Amino acid sequence: MSDLLLLGLIGGLTLLLLLTLLAFARYSGLLAGVTVSAGSPPIRNVTVAYKFHVGPYGETGPLFTESCSVSPKLRSIAVYYDNPHTVPPEKCRCAVGSILSEGEESPSSELIRLYQKFGFKVFSFPAPSHVVTATFPYTTPLSIWLASRRVHPALDAYIKERKLCAHPRLEIYQQDQIYFMCPLARQGDFYVPEVKETERKSRGPAEANDAPVDGTGTDTMSDTSSVSLELGPGSRETSAATLSPGVNTRGWDDGDTRSEHSYSESGASGSSFEELDLEGEGALGEPRLSPETEPLGAPKWPREPSTPEKGEE
Repeated sequence: MSDLLLLGLIGGLTLLLLLTLLAFARYSGLLAGVTVSAGSPPIRNVTVAYKFHVGPYGETGPLFTESCSVSPKLRSIAVYYDNPHTVPPEKCRCAVGSILSEGEESPSSELIRLYQKFGFKVFSFPAPSHVVTATFPYTTPLSIWLASRRVHPALDAYIKERKLCAHPRLEIYQQDQIYFMCPLARQGDFYVPEVKETERKSRGPAEANDAPVDGTGTDTMSDTSSVSLELGPGSRETSAATLSPGVNTRGWDDGDTRSEHSYSESGASGSSFEELDLEGEGALGEPRLSPETEPLGAPKWPREPSTPEKGEE
């Protein structure tokens, strides 16, 4: 009799454990729906402190931990430039860090110096008029693993089906949501200087004179793209701003028009904004911007990213 009671107790505890695990997985987003859309970006123009990483995306966890340890209250951001399924892991490139400011607000010089003290660089990303975006719950470390298995394939399918030029791939960790964003315009402005440097080294002199351009006719890898901040004792150097832009591996599209590292051919010829479904609101509840009347001719690309552990945030 005691043996049967013991077996029943073990069985009950096992069942309870399984139910707990299922509840945890559901809370982490196992059954969450993934909706991909095109519209306004989930964030405005931002200034970020970042560290550049070349290597397996699964090794970026310490970078998230380091950036969060400098200022835990800031949002984390990651920009992934290569598809780990088509680019050797040791050559995958990304930038990981924290968002220092958003919109018209400028980051304080003290905050910039604090991040630079720990080896971070400061760079500014614009707010493109249109992006491909999706969200996923960010409630536990498991959420990151689930997002990598569910959101990225959905983004790939959406971009490929509509033959869009959407790159690179950004992940923003804000409160209990992960925002995924693939710019449809000004892509070159999302490439930090280290990426441009690796592109120059990978291309020959002849190819360097034939750099890819976005729909506006601007060189997407131009040195004049975006804004880079370098704060010294009482000074800040700013480059001209122009039009153009860790836990698991992702599943993304492939394609390459620049180098073996490039990540930009999600579709074939690239569609104009008028062909997109631009309805609803932005990821943060703001109205989506109306489509531009001028189509964005898009070069070809593809590649993708990874993320941090919830605990590392």
